[in-house]
Amino acid sequence: MELNDGTLQVLKNFSGINQNILIRQGNTLKTISEARNVVARATISEEFPKDFGIYDLNEFIGVLGLVDVPRLKFEDEHVTIGDSTGRAKVKYFFSAEETLTTPQKDINMPECEVKFTLTNDTLNKIKRAASTLGHNEVSISGKDGVLSLSVVESGNYTSNSYSIDIEGEFPSDRTFQFIISIGNLKILPGDYDVQISSKLISQFSHKELNVQYWIALEKTSNYGV
Repeated sequence: MELNDGTLQVLKNFSGINQNILIRQGNTLKTISEARNVVARATISEEFPKDFGIYDLNEFIGVLGLVDVPRLKFEDEHVTIGDSTGRAKVKYFFSAEETLTTPQKDINMPECEVKFTLTNDTLNKIKRAASTLGHNEVSISGKDGVLSLSVVESGNYTSNSYSIDIEGEFPSDRTFQFIISIGNLKILPGDYDVQISSKLISQFSHKELNVQYWIALEKTSNYGV
C-alpha cells in the first residue's frame, strides 16, 4: 500500500501530540497526548491491513522519507518500506501495544454551551499574539452578543492582552470564561467548527478534512449565572 500526502500530514500532526501511536486495522487514526488532555481522530483514504504500534512516530515518518514513493508491505512483526523501483527498502519493526499511550475509548461530547467557527487566519493571529506577549492561554468569553477570543495570563488581570471578536452562539444569560492552553492547539491548518462544554472539554472539527480534536479546558475556566 501507498500513503498519500494527506495521510502523511495527519501522521506528522499527530506526532506533535504524542510521539508514539497504535494504528488499528482500517482507515481511522487516533492519538492521545501523554497528559491525556488532547485526543485526535482522523479518517483517511487508505485501509491498514492490521494493528501495529510505532514507538517513535517522527522516526517512522523520517524512514518513509528515505524512499521516493513509500510502498508498505506488512508482515507479522514489521513493515517493509520500499521505493518505486523495488531496489531500496527498509525493514521497520513494530512496537508492543503495552509500551504505547493510546486512547481507550471514543469521546462522547456532552452538551455544548458555546459554538463558533475558528478560521485559520484567526488562529494564526492568536498564536502570533501569544508569542509576542509571552502568554500561553486563550480565553473565550461572551458579552452583549459578541464572542471574544483573548490571549491572556489567567489570574493576572493587569497583564497585557490581545483580543479578537468573532461571531458565535452562546447563552446570553450566563457569564463564562473558558480557558484553553495554546500549547494544546496542535491542530492541522484550516478552518474549524468549535464546540465548548462547561464540562471542561472542547471539540474542534476540521471543515474540509475528516479530522477532529478534543481538547480539555483549563481548570481556571468558569461558567456561571
